[in-house]
Amino acid sequence: MSAAGPSLRPMFVDDLDAVMEIELRAYPFPWTRGIFQDCLQAGYPGRVLEQADGLVGYGMLSLAADEAHVLNVCVDPLCQSRGHGRRLLRELVRVARQRGAQRVFLEVRPSNTSAIALYHSEGFNEIGRRPRYYPTDTGREDALVMAMELVADDISVMPRL
Repeated sequence: MSAAGPSLRPMFVDDLDAVMEIELRAYPFPWTRGIFQDCLQAGYPGRVLEQADGLVGYGMLSLAADEAHVLNVCVDPLCQSRGHGRRLLRELVRVARQRGAQRVFLEVRPSNTSAIALYHSEGFNEIGRRPRYYPTDTGREDALVMAMELVADDISVMPRL
């Protein structure tokens, strides 16, 4: 860990125990270890945010043709509201841009107002809904579909850290 805080690095299979600990703390309907393993095996870029005493968050991105999809961004509930989610999101957008994506998509629960605010502040716009996308304790919740167009010369799309 640097004086600036946790450091970003690629996610590896060896990180999955720590990733799963965070995933299980953060979500009532978490991803399985197998989903993370499948993503890594498929070559999807995963990133972790690590400090001296362990991981504080992670993100997973898929890339196909000229599009990227943020599949998961999660910060340990004990470490939230410190800018870690923003840092992970910016890193995933940077990777998408670096690998030639022209747009980035993601889904978010309408009830996750803090994530929606983050995504809007980083340049994502709502483009649609996926009905009954997420499980809930009482049934299903829609997903907001958000997208960001990546313009190579537009530095405002991805502010510097």
